[in-house]
Amino acid sequence: MHRRTFVQSTLAAAVFTQIVERLSFAKGKPAVSHDPILTPWTGAHGGYPRFDQIKPTDLEAALTKAMELHQQEIAAIVATKHAATFENTILALEDSGRALNRAGVIFDIHVSTLNDKPMQALEAKMTPLLAAHDDEIIQNEGLFARIKAVKDAKPKLHPVEQRLLDTVYRRFERQGAALSAGDKKRLKEINQRLASLYTQFGQNELADEEGYTLTLTAEKDLAGLPDSVKAAAKTAADAKGVKGWVFTNTRSSMEPFLVYSSRRDLREKGWRMWVSRGDNNDAHDNKKVITEILALRAEKAKLLGYASHAHWIIDDNMAKTPDAAMALMMKVWKPAVARAKEEIADMQKVADAEKAGIKIEPWDYRYYAEKVRKAKYDVDQDQIKPYLQLDKMREAMFWAAGQLYGLTFTKVEGVPVAHEDITVYEVTRGKQHVGLWYFDPYARDGKRSGAWMNEYRTQETFKGKIPPIVSNNSNFVKGEPGAPVLISWDDASTMFHEFGHALHGLNSEVKYPTLAGTNVKRDFVEFPSQLNEHWLPTKEVLSKFAVHFKTGETLPDELVAKLDKAKHFNEGFRTVEYLASAIYDLKIHLEPTDKPIDPSDFEKKAMKEIGVPKEIVMRHRPTQFGHIFSGDGYSAGYYAYIWADTLTADAAEAFTEAGSLYDKKTAKALHDDIMSVGNTIAPDEAFRRFRGRDVDTNALLRDRGFPTS
Repeated sequence: MHRRTFVQSTLAAAVFTQIVERLSFAKGKPAVSHDPILTPWTGAHGGYPRFDQIKPTDLEAALTKAMELHQQEIAAIVATKHAATFENTILALEDSGRALNRAGVIFDIHVSTLNDKPMQALEAKMTPLLAAHDDEIIQNEGLFARIKAVKDAKPKLHPVEQRLLDTVYRRFERQGAALSAGDKKRLKEINQRLASLYTQFGQNELADEEGYTLTLTAEKDLAGLPDSVKAAAKTAADAKGVKGWVFTNTRSSMEPFLVYSSRRDLREKGWRMWVSRGDNNDAHDNKKVITEILALRAEKAKLLGYASHAHWIIDDNMAKTPDAAMALMMKVWKPAVARAKEEIADMQKVADAEKAGIKIEPWDYRYYAEKVRKAKYDVDQDQIKPYLQLDKMREAMFWAAGQLYGLTFTKVEGVPVAHEDITVYEVTRGKQHVGLWYFDPYARDGKRSGAWMNEYRTQETFKGKIPPIVSNNSNFVKGEPGAPVLISWDDASTMFHEFGHALHGLNSEVKYPTLAGTNVKRDFVEFPSQLNEHWLPTKEVLSKFAVHFKTGETLPDELVAKLDKAKHFNEGFRTVEYLASAIYDLKIHLEPTDKPIDPSDFEKKAMKEIGVPKEIVMRHRPTQFGHIFSGDGYSAGYYAYIWADTLTADAAEAFTEAGSLYDKKTAKALHDDIMSVGNTIAPDEAFRRFRGRDVDTNALLRDRGFPTS
């Protein structure tokens, strides 16, 4: 998941905005105090946030002050007596809001990783105010008049400057800058209410993740669990001050339990707890929140001139239309379901052979899938996990990035961090500083579940050379003190995925921050991250970094061969689980809202319509679907992963056609055409430059082992 901050900026993406850090203020701009939240970041490595001087209690005042400063900057642009030009309007706008961007970064880091009760209260208070501030900028008639005047004048600009102008104009237009006064007022009300609902949804989800646990007190309850899983559960219990073993209500804790536990009754109990987050008919239930979100989104889309929220979102993506997005998903859906049914039949045979006397249910899927994997390919996750140490996988990511992009990662001390678990690395190419990479790997109370990348500061050369600062965030469960943290193959793949986002930000070589780094179309942004997953299973990586935590031996060649042979195993489940969520997302945002939509009823209806096997549920059930309901980040856009994966599969074939995933010429083309250009050119053109043609969507089917006809 590519996470972007909550605070919206005028020049941020229309729907899911990126906080941009920019260091210098232009002459004559309003001065800020020496507040460490607001002032430009200074120090080594191009500057960094001073978490050692930042107090969460100061965030409200800092954000308020930053909004005031931003309004003053906008007022100065509007008051300019000279006719609107690219320089005095578009570039002045590009240089505005820097203090707010810095404050927004700090705010988002606390909200996403240090979200205690006081911070939750601040989040609930500030998000609608920040949304209102954004609307004040977008709806400033004088500002939009100047932007439109520049656009209408058709000045002779460099292609990147023209791209910036077009991006800014389209952003304002799409967010209602040209609406009537009455419609603007209603749009502002909707945006503020949505901001509050998004916050409520996320806090409800977090409350259920922290409030429900599967606590085991007897050794017999641990049947089937490997030592590493038991150790992590014991550590979690100790942290909560309870006896026994605790499995928390998060994917990183619950999935290993579902894979290994031979106690079917406990698997069902844990599974039901996990998939019911936000759906417990209590104070943290999200169903009514979703219903209101859907109604407001539909109303907003109509105000903006679109048939639905899905049409509004996808109009600004590569797909362009909901029909195109749905067509791709349905192309993959049929072979994915067919494969899943084969997998279920294989699992049922194992259960029958064991005389289990059961029919496979959703809480059985992962457990029996492992049994099938072992029977078919003589390999299971418990064999592989001792070779996958968290620290070694981090080193593997660094090494592969060095081979592809010439980057080196060196741990640095003395750079303050928001939490003691976070480490910082300087990124260099040759002797040149590239940026900083922050790593926050462990789960804790107040931290949202899952894994994501965040840009603390976007690269730019607009006002001096400003290096990027990026972070990767995960939720691994700590083991016993001093013991290495062992992770699953899927966890390692997720690490490489999120690191791909980080590499996208670090490799950026763009002048204007609005167009830099990961500020690209939503259905393109997952392309670099998904592509980066392909380097994990390479022999070069596994032979160096898949090291047994006890013996120090690398993963044996025969196990590597078995992994390669089993690479398409369980692909039906993975694809159906994901697509069920993506199709639900698109369908519910196309549904008429003339009457309230019950998200659970719609889930049942949608899953029946597309024929989801009863043994599989959505990867993210509605009430915990934070991608689409805790913000606009992936709303009507969860399809982006499969869309980007068509690019990914085709790009990976470019490397294999060249003879190696480490082919230097292809890697340079990837850097030059994709990783470094941000949004300075259209994504379809960027891909065309890299591949020499348009994408071959059949590459996706080949990559997943599905038939192409």
